[in-house]
Amino acid sequence: MLNGEAKTPEAEIIKRISTLQEHLEDNAVDGALIIQKSDLFYFSGTVQDGHLYVPVQGKPLLMVYKHVNRAESESGIEIVLPLNSPEAIPGILKDHGHTNPAVLGLELDVLPANLYLNYRRIFQNSVLQDISPSVRLIRAVKSPYEITLIRRSAQLADQVSRSVTEFICEGITEIELAGKVEAYARKLGHQGIVRMRLWGSELFYGHLMAGPSAAVPSYLSSPTGGIGINPAVAQGAGSRPIRRNEPVLVDYVFAQNGYLADHARIFVLGKLPEHLEKGHRLMLKLQDKIKKAAKPPIKAGDIYDMAVDFVHRFGYGDYFMGADPQRIRFIGHGLGLELDEFPFLAKGQMLPLQPGMTLALEPKLVFPGEGVVGIENTHLVTENGLEQLTCYEEDIIAL
Repeated sequence: MLNGEAKTPEAEIIKRISTLQEHLEDNAVDGALIIQKSDLFYFSGTVQDGHLYVPVQGKPLLMVYKHVNRAESESGIEIVLPLNSPEAIPGILKDHGHTNPAVLGLELDVLPANLYLNYRRIFQNSVLQDISPSVRLIRAVKSPYEITLIRRSAQLADQVSRSVTEFICEGITEIELAGKVEAYARKLGHQGIVRMRLWGSELFYGHLMAGPSAAVPSYLSSPTGGIGINPAVAQGAGSRPIRRNEPVLVDYVFAQNGYLADHARIFVLGKLPEHLEKGHRLMLKLQDKIKKAAKPPIKAGDIYDMAVDFVHRFGYGDYFMGADPQRIRFIGHGLGLELDEFPFLAKGQMLPLQPGMTLALEPKLVFPGEGVVGIENTHLVTENGLEQLTCYEEDIIAL
């Protein structure tokens, strides 16, 4: 039933559980319940509906509503059990030699309030504590296995960018071009779902927008928003025809086997105005500067400050990462199973970079009424700086 290449190796699961148990011990937490999809997949290898209980010591229990047999085939967890109701969890823990946790860890950054209140009732003698910081820090540093999967997604992302040259033409609408490019990505094995952790955030493949529509801001925590096809979505490709001599932003995420690669390229039918070309070249220089400077243990916020100083020195500060007071205050973000992982290269962020982190670096300039220029690539943090994983042509691709 399961493609063997897609199954998370048991050794990976064992290592991840062990690391989580170390964090639980360091924070005086007796056990953790993991239920959020990305976290559940990371620590168990499956997203089948259920609860993963990780004790500070001993074997974890994967308790599954639906579907138990599939969870058994997908997961690297040794003990997989059926679960009919969360009220049964304390009894299952007792049956498997686990005492009721005095302190129970939960993913409180994403846990719905009703579920939290239910757990508080079920575990009324336990203190409920947020373990999401530990979970996110663990997931921020990728294993060699994860890096291999991200490299593969990056290679496929490059192929998606290359395909744009086959489909783009004058007069084609943004949404039609997006459909052609996204169909090609799907043919390559794109999983379709791009997961994000931040509540209320959602993304369908990415953003493909041209000219002025690309510079229209929206709600998403992104330097670009776009008009979109309607206000119910309010981002991404719209019905506007693509015209000559305007920047076409293709900012897509490739997702395969759970793992993501994020990148953006600029295309044009004809030639861009000189100030847009100049701005794009500046963003490439900024990317190169950051790639060299981002050596552990530099703090994530220091990279953002360096970028802001750089663009202001060249007179582009008013357009950097947005063109209004509500512009975003970051230049990059971690990614892996989700698009918004640690670290955030954002104002005030104190988290030091570590080798093995993967991040999307996305210096962009937004010109109201004209469009967007800039670059985005997925990188691996190494001792010597950033290793770029998405490598398709970075200059403006003129057709």
